[in-house]
Amino acid sequence: MKDTKEVAIFGGGCFWCTEVVFKMLKGISSVLPGYSGKPPAEVIQVEYNPAQISYHDLLTVFFGSHDPTTKNRQGNDIGPQYRSVIFYTSPEQKTEAEKFIRELSAVTELEPFDKFYEAEDYHKNFYARNRGYSYCEVIINPKLEKVQKEFAELLNDKNKIK
Repeated sequence: MKDTKEVAIFGGGCFWCTEVVFKMLKGISSVLPGYSGKPPAEVIQVEYNPAQISYHDLLTVFFGSHDPTTKNRQGNDIGPQYRSVIFYTSPEQKTEAEKFIRELSAVTELEPFDKFYEAEDYHKNFYARNRGYSYCEVIINPKLEKVQKEFAELLNDKNKIK
């Protein structure tokens, strides 16, 4: 089977949270925090192998790991940079995302992908380098626990709860 890679762009609030969530999944070759859209939103660029994890599965985790029903807000993070947004890279991604948004009555924005601006180095692997930071303990850890519990079948082996 060919080892192909596709790209997905998701904004689910603070990219510190979404980066570490998507790094837990099987079939992911890279997750890069950055900015996309107008106004710029905090997003992650995910490279994945569709033979190992589907775009549908990525959407399931995306919508299950943040609140897609609040506009321009995730918890205490408020503003358009924290909006729920998907930047689709193909007509198939657009169609699949539209179905999720409709079914969930989400306020998630759906836009064609244009440009990705890589985040500053101090944002990359933030959780791995700052686990003791109060934001990580209070906001990110509960998300990780939820993902480990609800999406265990999609996790790579090192992130499965034994």
